[in-house]
Amino acid sequence: MGVNTRMLAVFVGLLAAGLVGPAQAGRDGEKARIVKVVETYQRALNGNDVEGVLKVYADDGVFMPEFSPASVGLAEVREAYERVFKAIDLNVGLHIVEVTVLSDDWALVRSTSDGKIKINASGAEVTNDSKELFVLQKQGNGEWRFARYAFSSNTRPQ
Repeated sequence: MGVNTRMLAVFVGLLAAGLVGPAQAGRDGEKARIVKVVETYQRALNGNDVEGVLKVYADDGVFMPEFSPASVGLAEVREAYERVFKAIDLNVGLHIVEVTVLSDDWALVRSTSDGKIKINASGAEVTNDSKELFVLQKQGNGEWRFARYAFSSNTRPQ
């Protein structure tokens, strides 16, 4: 078997396994769209932009911050982020560790974040070291939105 024949056999095997070809290209395209949603969220978060944050949530999205009750639906999510942005200013970077397309309509993103958080009441600045899990659902218009978002700190409160 020549080199070209072996390469063809490997490619056909990968194609059959779904690791390359149109299905993989479609997943890669979806992953890129999902990453853009998370990047949009990061910009809104760092800009204290409640409206920008709401654009990445599904109508029935759920925000699950550490040490707080879940906020369900856009009205509660809005109220939660208004409280967050009144209390703190964020300058954080989200670093995507994993993007998994679970089905045509569901995906998850796992990330870490670092940076600085300014406590508005005192002016104190603390270091952020967190992990996040985003569950995204493709909406009827084909756009990916946060169905669920949870985060927790890697550092114990003092």
